[in-house]
Amino acid sequence: MSDASRERPQRHDLRLPARLVAPAPGWTVAADVIVVGSGIAGLTAALRLRQRVDRVLLVTKTVLSAGSTLWAQGGIAAALAPEDTPEEHLQDTLVAGVGICDVDAVTALVNEGPRRVRELVGLGAEFDLDAEGALKLTREGGHGRDRIAHAGGDATGREISRALIAALEAVREDPGIEVIEHALVVDLLQDADQRVCGVTLHVIGEGQIDGVGAAHARAVVLATGGLGQVYSSTTNPSVATGDGMAAALRAGALMADLEFVQFHPTVLWLGEGSTGQQPLISEAVRGEGAFLVDRDGVRFMEGRHPMADLAPRDVVARAIVDRMRDTGEDHVYLDARHLGREFLEQRFPSIVARCRELGFDPATDLLPVAPAQHYASGGVRTDLDGRASLPGLYACGEVACSGVHGANRLASNSLLEGLVFANRIADDITARLASGELPQTTPVEPSGPAALLDPSQRVAVQHAMTVGAGAVRSAASLASTARRLAELALSTTATVPGPGAWETTNLLHVGQLLTLTAALREETRGGHVRSDFPERDGEHWRGHSCAERRPDGSVTTSFQPVPPQDLT
Repeated sequence: MSDASRERPQRHDLRLPARLVAPAPGWTVAADVIVVGSGIAGLTAALRLRQRVDRVLLVTKTVLSAGSTLWAQGGIAAALAPEDTPEEHLQDTLVAGVGICDVDAVTALVNEGPRRVRELVGLGAEFDLDAEGALKLTREGGHGRDRIAHAGGDATGREISRALIAALEAVREDPGIEVIEHALVVDLLQDADQRVCGVTLHVIGEGQIDGVGAAHARAVVLATGGLGQVYSSTTNPSVATGDGMAAALRAGALMADLEFVQFHPTVLWLGEGSTGQQPLISEAVRGEGAFLVDRDGVRFMEGRHPMADLAPRDVVARAIVDRMRDTGEDHVYLDARHLGREFLEQRFPSIVARCRELGFDPATDLLPVAPAQHYASGGVRTDLDGRASLPGLYACGEVACSGVHGANRLASNSLLEGLVFANRIADDITARLASGELPQTTPVEPSGPAALLDPSQRVAVQHAMTVGAGAVRSAASLASTARRLAELALSTTATVPGPGAWETTNLLHVGQLLTLTAALREETRGGHVRSDFPERDGEHWRGHSCAERRPDGSVTTSFQPVPPQDLT
């Protein structure tokens, strides 16, 4: 297929419904802006908007502290050291992204990042400090400098989440902001011109607001996190079921780069058949000197990449998969014993405690590790201000594809992306509201086919995705997964509407689109590994795979080329 033909929309056999099967809304609320999600991206957007917008509604799926930010161990990356520069951070990000990062987006990230991290400190986030009172900085895979700020040793996400929630709680009594917890967004509301003007959501047992309702707004910000639960094993929390991606997809938003799924190289291996959220061994452990070995004690990353054990995550994950294949084992080992008990307990208290709970002691034992799904580099396609293709819709954090990560996210850039682009979104919405660009509008009654998958089929979706669209894919495996997901989609009305069924259906829909785009990209690049196309193909595939649902339910794909980048 020529470059020109790939740039034009191509129609496929995949068809997706317009909405989920759900009861009609029984109550309504209204705000100027709705923010969906309470990780670093959602909390930052809500707090900044509250300062300048009359009414903000923040909705979150369980409780404020239950998102993926809580689980971020390593830290937040920014050029904070005197000897570091945003230009060096930019170059490391471009290299990790394997040639398809959007340079303008990365430039915004690295230039605005240091100021945003310092604002977090001013807000009350307590990062680890050295003896002189300066931020302690460490290094992770793909970084050429020590630029990872951390808190509580290995509890950075928890501390950032605490500080942001504390700031939010301080203004909770402000009538200009409302927080609704235990709220699962079902679908987006749109007016006659397809502009997004609210959401339908289901609230579980929260006083007078219960069941399905409608929230109306002049703009909606999706900060709902990733799709990790589409796989059998993931480092993501149980709430990461791709809800925001799926809702945007059904509404017709442009999606991009879903095939680029990052599998974290060092997830504690708990035995065959272990599923759900798995314990992550942060890359920062290797940043402090731990290294990988096989069953014979061979350090197999030496000679594989100039940065050895600190190579970008896709390189390390692929090396582990290769070594497991060569040895016939289902895991390798992480050796941190030489770092010493005292250092490990001080620097990585959470990881050490969790390992010991599971019967492993990093101070005395080799830790069995294997790759597991960790991060989605693709999602709702956005511009530099977080705008999606649908008017009135914004996205930031893991639900979005800002172009920052390219084919593979650089370690600890995720928290920074949420922080930087949430601020950019808040600034853009504020300006547009002031200029009258986002007037109040009325949603139309949802129409088109609706779907629902029985929650008992979640395991079947996860198994199909893991086997055929997991860490290593091929045309045959992806075709098998696509057929299995299509079979499951035919049983979409065999259940009663509810959170379990909605989540399972969301996993199905994002899984179907991920499988389609992975089948189309006939190369290996970053988090997308094809056994039948093992080499990178810059001539034909240096760019973004885009897809959207058309009003008739069909899915079209297109390709957005990226100019060549200097990755030296």
